[in-house]
Amino acid sequence: MKKNDIYIKNKKASFDYAFLDEWTAGIVLSGTEIKSIRQSKVNLTDSFCYFNGNELWLKGMNVAAYAYGSYNNHQPQRDRKLLLTRKELRKLQQEAASPGLTIVPTALFINERGLCKVKIALAKGKKEFDKRETIKENEAKREMARARRNDY
Repeated sequence: MKKNDIYIKNKKASFDYAFLDEWTAGIVLSGTEIKSIRQSKVNLTDSFCYFNGNELWLKGMNVAAYAYGSYNNHQPQRDRKLLLTRKELRKLQQEAASPGLTIVPTALFINERGLCKVKIALAKGKKEFDKRETIKENEAKREMARARRNDY
């Protein structure tokens, strides 16, 4: 089986939040959603996770309507259930109850078995000076890489 190259990152989340802990969760999809995901028609920006009872849901993820879909096409902005073990859910719910912490999706990918997975992270919001520090670090890395290329 060939390696899947579907890996969609949420770049805004890494800029706005500091990640404390990460998990990989399954996602419940319906109908033509997997076909749109395989075409990389997904936007994770402004999406977040919330608990409804003892279940974890993903809100705000936009999976574009499948171009060749019929009247059975999915709704692009619907809430999607995430699949974790009961132990992981309980731990995540306790940690997320702390003030200032939230759960954000960081990436969406298709694993070796062809299943769609979401990487989620327990995150704490960055302050304005933290964001400026991140920008400085990224520019320094870019500058070093540019200098390395020019040396050869």
